[in-house]
Amino acid sequence: MTDTNAQAAAQWMLTQITDTRSGELWQMDAADHIAKNFDDGLTYINGNGNLAISKEVLAAFRKLSDGAVVWERGVRMWRRRTERDPEGKRQAD
Repeated sequence: MTDTNAQAAAQWMLTQITDTRSGELWQMDAADHIAKNFDDGLTYINGNGNLAISKEVLAAFRKLSDGAVVWERGVRMWRRRTERDPEGKRQAD
């Protein structure tokens, strides 16, 4: 795994949110796509036995998406920020 590959995966994630009609990306779908289409090591099996995205990809995604994307914790997805989202907050309640 390289930083370049983590960056590419993060860029793919951002594109799925910003350049699609739905404006959202489900965590499970993102992890599955990254595992199938990017280098090994960008995903892993977490303590609950689920496929998860590496910290390197998520860190790169946070930098790329700063201000444009909000994490919906309850449903485990990212979505475009709306005017109703508090400024500077990265997670919806």
